[in-house]
Amino acid sequence: METTALQGLARYLVNSRLLDEDTVIKAQEEAEDKRIPLITHLVEQGLLEADKLAGSASQEFGLPLLDLDAVDRDHLPLDLVDPGLIQKHHLLPLFKRGTRLFLAASDPTNQEGVKEFQFHTGLSIELILVAENKLSRLLAELAEEREAAAGALLEENLENIDFETGDQLPEEDEDVDVEEAPVVRFVNKILLDAINSGVSDIHFEPYEKRYRIRYRQDGMLYEKASPPVNIAHRISSRLKVMARLNIAERRVPQDGRIKLRISRNQAIDFRVNTCPTVYGEKVVLRILDSSAAQVGIDALGFEEDQKELFLKAIHRPYGMVLVTGPTGSGKTVSLYTALNILNKPEINISTAEDPVEIQVEGINQVNINTATGLDFAEALRAFLRQDPDIIMVGEIRDLETGEIAVKAAQTGHLVLSTLHTNDAPQTLTRLANMGIPPYNIASSVNLIMAQRLARRLCEHCKEPEELPRKALLEEGFTEAEIDEGLTIYKAVGCDRCTNGYKGRVGVFEILPVTEAIGQLIMEEGNAIQLKELALKEGYYYDLRTAGLKKVRAGITSLEEINRITKD
Repeated sequence: METTALQGLARYLVNSRLLDEDTVIKAQEEAEDKRIPLITHLVEQGLLEADKLAGSASQEFGLPLLDLDAVDRDHLPLDLVDPGLIQKHHLLPLFKRGTRLFLAASDPTNQEGVKEFQFHTGLSIELILVAENKLSRLLAELAEEREAAAGALLEENLENIDFETGDQLPEEDEDVDVEEAPVVRFVNKILLDAINSGVSDIHFEPYEKRYRIRYRQDGMLYEKASPPVNIAHRISSRLKVMARLNIAERRVPQDGRIKLRISRNQAIDFRVNTCPTVYGEKVVLRILDSSAAQVGIDALGFEEDQKELFLKAIHRPYGMVLVTGPTGSGKTVSLYTALNILNKPEINISTAEDPVEIQVEGINQVNINTATGLDFAEALRAFLRQDPDIIMVGEIRDLETGEIAVKAAQTGHLVLSTLHTNDAPQTLTRLANMGIPPYNIASSVNLIMAQRLARRLCEHCKEPEELPRKALLEEGFTEAEIDEGLTIYKAVGCDRCTNGYKGRVGVFEILPVTEAIGQLIMEEGNAIQLKELALKEGYYYDLRTAGLKKVRAGITSLEEINRITKD
């Protein structure tokens, strides 16, 4: 029988005469439509007996056979890999022995899954055959348990929060009971409240006579709690255990992660950093939520003309788009919004970041690791050998990275990156000061975008603010705007917001590199000259002007725009 078109399990089934070729081909198509493994579909449809197939495959492939009903699920090493990997490949970690990981499998030909488990764990993989019906049932039960734990989290049942944490404590710190129930519950509640409140960072800060916990919400820090100072060490140790850090080491900074699985398809990561201070370790958690990159371009806060310029630039087949602004100004979300628009099966996208904060399927993401020599420049070189269409570089920090990025932009690739400058015109002079020739800048850069994040006024409590005409003129409003009946609003505060604000909106300054701008760059014009020319051409307005547009629209307050744009 000709079975050359069949591979893996399908080929084995036909060769072993367990099923005929037509049945297998039809079942394959149906399984692909349902996005489930072939073996699962065959058993569900009654085309194969699970126990009979497992026994036959065990003899054919020389693999041991196991009854999953005899396995104690409480001792399964599920923390070795992401739960999504288990469900994706229909493989279940059973136990680990030295450098070998034993996986329960119903499909003995599942080499793709074996390779991916090997890659993610660094362990050699051994398969143990099990009946498909029992494997599917156990995987479904484990998934339900994770979702139930997530439900308990959202209902604030703090005893059952499902954090993927570290294991046991080092012997040196056996006197620190980080598993003490009150400390565990307290830490869990702090993390839970932060997620539910839309907080971006949590600061755990020890002082001589007090211990302070602060949330950063909408870009501002607020004190959340002040627990007894005598449990400070227990709290920091608990956080370090959750992040799989060495709790015996308190002299040097450490970095780690905590993963919280909300549902089968959504997880929230906390990036954890510790730093030794005079009175103990300060711990800062950054909440990384991949859904932040899914907000859509209309939610960012562009004016219509700005959105049109931005979309035109990112849809060009080559060139460079640069985003600039201080830390925490939303540059990463803006770049990933662009990448999500461009992320299609026919496009090869690679990113180099320090670190990767937003994980997106379909994009090849690389974590920079300077300890191993993997810096931005080295990652860029690797990308250029991997047939890229779009490259995103976390930051252009030096001449070497800048030169490679420019070369990539000039040779048919779209390059997205960030710099740390105050506004868009200064970015062009910053590249020149790095040592990049002006003609390379003019020929490679498509667009520069500077941005800030302003807090949105709460729609439920904002009130009109009366200001003298002279004060409005000094702030930058025009006579015509005031005469038309300008209404600006101030923050008040209610039980639905934080000090009168809820959420944030982007304020943008967009500078496309036109032919005239390019000519001035090659003539080595400075930032002031570039700004004057852009204003003269009429398509450009600065961050201050963009901010005042948001004030006129009632989106934010004049006080907030002054905070983020005034020198």
